[in-house]
Amino acid sequence: MKIDRLISIILLLLEKKKVSARELSETFEVSLRTIYRDIETIDMSGIPIISTTGVNGGFQIMEKYKIDKNVFSVSDIVALLRGLQGVSAVMSREELVNTTAKIQSLIPAEQANEIELRSNQVLLDLQPWKEHPKLQTYFSEIKEAVKNQQLISFEYFNRSGHISKRKVEPYRVMIKAHSCYLLGFCLARNEYRLFKLVRMSDLQILDELFSLRELPNGLPPTISEFTDRMDKKQITVKLLIHESARDKVIDYCGNENITPFNEEHFIALLPFIDDDSGYNLILGFGDKCECLEPVEVRNELIRRIENLARLYTPHIQ
Repeated sequence: MKIDRLISIILLLLEKKKVSARELSETFEVSLRTIYRDIETIDMSGIPIISTTGVNGGFQIMEKYKIDKNVFSVSDIVALLRGLQGVSAVMSREELVNTTAKIQSLIPAEQANEIELRSNQVLLDLQPWKEHPKLQTYFSEIKEAVKNQQLISFEYFNRSGHISKRKVEPYRVMIKAHSCYLLGFCLARNEYRLFKLVRMSDLQILDELFSLRELPNGLPPTISEFTDRMDKKQITVKLLIHESARDKVIDYCGNENITPFNEEHFIALLPFIDDDSGYNLILGFGDKCECLEPVEVRNELIRRIENLARLYTPHIQ
């Protein structure tokens, strides 16, 4: 993962006087372009990198800045270790051990106990309660395809229940909340799309290579841009909920959006997107929840409930 590579590059530059871009590229098995981006990231983080050209050129950390391994503070190392806990669900065991070992090599012996204590005070667990068996496999395979700029194909099961065959240029694999996503350019739709890994099947890493698409900023869109699109579709629905469902509803709207109505009921203001997932969420509360407004959402819920009732009504022979 990128954080692993950045830490390794910093350690390498701390130990060696100068390292060429070509040497870094071969060491980490990434393109020269990726190395230049990594160096720029490290430099922007506050670690001054000097770049020299020519036969003996390369990158090095400014000599006056090389104060042994004190580049990272205790808080920095604690943050890195906590981050590793969070991504452990999708990192292979070998990756996790290697990266953790590199970070632990930065820890001064006299601060080891303090760092261990502080890194365990907050647990970041992005893994769902019941792990999907193929999640880590798909994450690792797609990550390699991203690195090698290989096209991938897979069958995708969308929210409407339709299955389609996709051929995609993979650009990023990401974790948001408890879900893993692929950000890629879909050749069938001719645009960037966000795919949920658990909705994929029959993943194939193809031998075909692709070139990075040129955009104004040189990068594909980020997951935050897709989040912004979803935020624009979001409305608020007003629900009447029974006290027995209060704790469950709090998980979705927060306690501050719930107010008393009578002895047994509360009013909840719930963020809602008009799609199958949104309606299934409300219906999942069963008879403990009634949608009061807006009227168009209430009518759609009535339609879905009537269809469900017809499905379970005994047919007269």
